[in-house]
Parts: sequence; C-alpha cells; structure tokens
Amino acid sequence: MGKHERHFKMNTNVFCNRTLNMKRINYIGLDMDHTLVRYHSANFEGLAHRIMREKLVQKKSYPKSILKLKFDFERAIRGLVIDKVKGNLLKLSRHTAIRVSSHGTEPIDYNKQNRIYKSTYIDIKDKNFDKVDTTFSIAFATLFAQLVDLKDGEEKSKLPDFVTIASDLNFVLDEAHRDGSLKDVVRSDLPQYIIKDPGIVAGLERYLKHNKKFFIATNSEYSYAKLLLDYTINPYLKGGRTWQDIFSYTIVKARKPNFFFEDTPFLRIDSSTGETSPLVGTLTPGIYECGNADQFTTELGLEPDEILYIGDHIYGDIVRLKKDCAWRTALVVEELDREVHGLKRAQPYIKRINALMEKKIPLEAGIDDLISRRIETGHNKNEKRINEMIKKSQELDKKISPLIKKQQSLFNPHWGEVMRVGIEESYFAYQVERFACIYMARLNHLLDVSPRTYFRSVKRPLPHELIVAN
Repeated sequence: MGKHERHFKMNTNVFCNRTLNMKRINYIGLDMDHTLVRYHSANFEGLAHRIMREKLVQKKSYPKSILKLKFDFERAIRGLVIDKVKGNLLKLSRHTAIRVSSHGTEPIDYNKQNRIYKSTYIDIKDKNFDKVDTTFSIAFATLFAQLVDLKDGEEKSKLPDFVTIASDLNFVLDEAHRDGSLKDVVRSDLPQYIIKDPGIVAGLERYLKHNKKFFIATNSEYSYAKLLLDYTINPYLKGGRTWQDIFSYTIVKARKPNFFFEDTPFLRIDSSTGETSPLVGTLTPGIYECGNADQFTTELGLEPDEILYIGDHIYGDIVRLKKDCAWRTALVVEELDREVHGLKRAQPYIKRINALMEKKIPLEAGIDDLISRRIETGHNKNEKRINEMIKKSQELDKKISPLIKKQQSLFNPHWGEVMRVGIEESYFAYQVERFACIYMARLNHLLDVSPRTYFRSVKRPLPHELIVAN
C-alpha cells in the first residue's frame, strides 16, 4: 500500500436501525442536556435525590428520617416502568411482558411475580405506571423505591400510599426544576456537574465545513442554556467566536414533545437582555423561545427528511417526533459505552451458555416427545429414560444458572443490561429500534464520522429465515 493510501472502516460507535444518508441532511438539531452538553450524571442525580428529599420534608411533611437515605446511581436504569399502585419497579420485554421486578429495592422472585401479575402485559399508557425515560429520572425511581421500603417498614404510619408517594415525588422534582433549586447548585459549581468536551466543538466545526447547519431545541430556559453553552462551547472557539456563531437557531423553552405537534408561535429573544418579543415576519437566524417544528421546517424551506434531530429522551425527543414529524432521528444512549464493554467481557460466558443450551434443547425436545408418546399410547415403558433425561436437563440448568449470573454481573448489578432482558430485547431497546434512525453513546461518535456517511441498516433475519440459513 502506498504511503498516501488510507484505510477506511465502518464506524462501530454509531448504530443504525434505519438507513440514513447524511449527504441528504442539511440541518442537524440538538437537544442540549445530555446531548450537546454532557453531565456527570451520577453527581447530578445525586443532587436531585438530595433536593427531592429535602423538599418532601419541607413541603409534604415527610419524616426527617428520609434525609438519611443514600443515593445509589446503580439502583435504577433507563427503561424501567414504575407501578405506582403496587410500589414495584418493572423491567419489560419488547412485548411489555414483565421479566424482572422489585418491590421497592427488594427483588421479586419469579413465582411471586407470577402471582402478582400473572401473565399481564403492561399497558404503558395506563396512568398507574410511570416510565424511566431519561437519565434525569434515575433519582426519581431510586427515591421512590427507597420510600416504598420505608412505607413497608419503620415509617409505615408516617408515609402516604405508593400512588401519593409517586405524585409527591413528581411535584417536588418539577418544583426543583422550576424554582432553580437544582440549577442554582449547578451554576455554583459547573465542573462538578458538567463535562467540558473539546471534541464536540471540533466535530461541530468540521461538519460546518461541509455546509451542515446546526440548531438547538431545548426545554431549558435561556439563562441556563446560555450559561452551559458559554461554559462548554466558547472556550474551544477561536477568533472571538461564540456558540451563537455555531448554531443558526437556538430555541429554548421548546416544550418538547409538544414542540413537534402543536402550533405554538415563536418568540424572539434579545441575546443581550434575555427579553422576549413576538416574532414579526419570518424566522431568521437567532435565539427564540417556544415555537413549533412545522413552522420551523416550512420557513427554512426544508423537506422534513433533510433535518436530523438528536436527543437523549426516548419519548420527549424521539417517539413523538417520529410519530408527528418526518424529521430523521438520532438517540444518545450514554449507557451504551458500559453496555458494549460488558458484552465484550461477557463473550466467554455467552459461548459456554450457548454450548450448554445446545445440549439442553434437544434433551427437552426428546423429553416432550417421549411424554407425548406415553400420553398417546398409554404405555409407560420409557419412564426410566424420561427420568434420566430430566435429570440431565436439571444438571445442565445447574451449570447454566451461575454462568447467567456472572454474565449479568458485568452490567447493572440489579437490572442487568439496559437493552436486553434475558434473550429478549427490553422494551426500551424496542423503542430505540422503532423510533431512532441511528443511536450512539455520545454525540462525539456521530461527529467523528464523515458528514457524508451513508448509514445502512443491517438485515435482521426473521425466525423462518434462520431455518434456511442453518
């Protein structure tokens, strides 16, 4: 190979569900929190956990003993569903069947889970369930589980029922965002909560050279957005340029997901004062409040599929967008770094489990066949052989079970993988597959690839196709 030749390889950090030609994309929209601006998530959620506890005591007369509760970032994962009536946390399969559960922080074994829920498939739209859709929900789910433990134990008489606990948590978390309780602490110590990443800025500038234009659509208010963008973007720009030179449009208080389907008018923001005024005329580059996706697309003279929007909230950023707009979608799933690393380390266990399952499956088929013959003929001549085969199957189970536990220990210690539950996709993974054209752990991973990349989805074989392939 000549010295001027280069190796090109497919990027392995951006995962494609739906073919996406980046040459077709003219505008790239970005959510701010956990997408354009990265957080020290464990620190921020620990802060949210503390402030919620304090507000529950101050505003809802909860016992002061809850102030002693410790935050554990591993206690919940994205994609869980909270049963507000029963006080349970549920991990669902892609078909919304319950596969793993806990009451408060205590795991529920399979038999007990079956008695509670039988073969119920969870209706996600049921008001008795809450979803853990984003990293911002980890503290909420964790504190809910801890309060369920207290309600069942020493503080039974001092705490309300589980539904009220969930309602109170929603109230204090919303208030913490509204009254500045959370953001004031972040403002006072940005390095503790916000990650400065020069790679993101370098990637944005690279894409600009390819005539890609960027905009921000965030639910945060202007003062907070400006603070974070000044901190994370401006230090890495030269020649006195600022983040306003990078982003053609910045839309704050976008009220997503409503931004994607309602007809709220845009308000123009004076960048020097933060004051708003009604938009007169058409949209021009600048800073705005509220607004709506349809007007944005139309006034910029774009086809909807010329816009790629990137966010971290599966519902607020991706699901409703995909249902109500024709913009292309990308999801940031920060857990993927750990997930992929765990999968690599788990390969020896997976291979041994598969090898044992290759022995177990024919055994089970043979047992079923012999029992069927016994039923159909009325003869018990194969009883000894059936018992021997059952014993062998049970011995294989004893070998498989600890391997599965070791495999799962490489992921979240309480819930295992985010994207899978057993051999099935998790409900969260199903949503990612259905609504996100591409997904990755960090925005950098997309900005690292050529702005001309043609992402091609992988053919997923159907069950009947696997028979032919084998």
